[in-house]
Amino acid sequence: MDLLVRGCNQLGIVLSEKQIGQFSLYFDLLAEWNQKMNLTAIDDLAGVQTKHFLDSLVGLPLIQEEMGEGKATPQWAIDVGSGAGFPGLPLKIACPDMKLVLLDGTGKKVRFLEEVVAALKLSQVEVVQGRAEEVGHNERYRGKFDLVVARAVARLNTLVEYLIPFARQGGFVVTYKGPGAAEEFMEARKAIDLLGGEVARFAPVQVPLLEEERRILLIKKQRRTPAQYPRGQGLPRKSPLG
Repeated sequence: MDLLVRGCNQLGIVLSEKQIGQFSLYFDLLAEWNQKMNLTAIDDLAGVQTKHFLDSLVGLPLIQEEMGEGKATPQWAIDVGSGAGFPGLPLKIACPDMKLVLLDGTGKKVRFLEEVVAALKLSQVEVVQGRAEEVGHNERYRGKFDLVVARAVARLNTLVEYLIPFARQGGFVVTYKGPGAAEEFMEARKAIDLLGGEVARFAPVQVPLLEEERRILLIKKQRRTPAQYPRGQGLPRKSPLG
């Protein structure tokens, strides 16, 4: 895990030996399961350390800065469309006191996430199978989270309808985007406002040891999301807000 440790040092994230061991075991399980099902096209050790682990952690300093003075840690977070666990599981390993929900609609991916959580002995992690547009109306999860994250799920004008309903008022929604982020941001501004959000930060970030461009969008939940959102029947994708 040398690349991970070097990259985390650049981000100001200090990993203990236990945390490094958890990342190592996570990689082993990812490589093993990837032979049986398509979890990720990136499965080599160097690629996973940089393009998955560090790419998931690059937003953590911004999140901590926006959440309050000092190194604030979200109390309760949800990773929507978690897939192979990015960015939720790397954030959980780096912030072990954080309570986390991993949400995905695919049964096989849910079983993988459950195995990783058990093998890494991660506490206060709940794995939920379901679609964001349905779970987002469940009173147990709607409007409850300090932090809502997603990576590579949908275009931003669709994605915000999935994510913002989960955030509590005063909580944050964080999305990880690539080179097309500026165009997607312009498309999504009306939707963000309609859903009760306000842009707190739209910042370019440099993933350590990578040349690729990334942007982190932080949205602060200022008002309650209108009850009809998120819409069902695939409407967030078919007919994005705004």
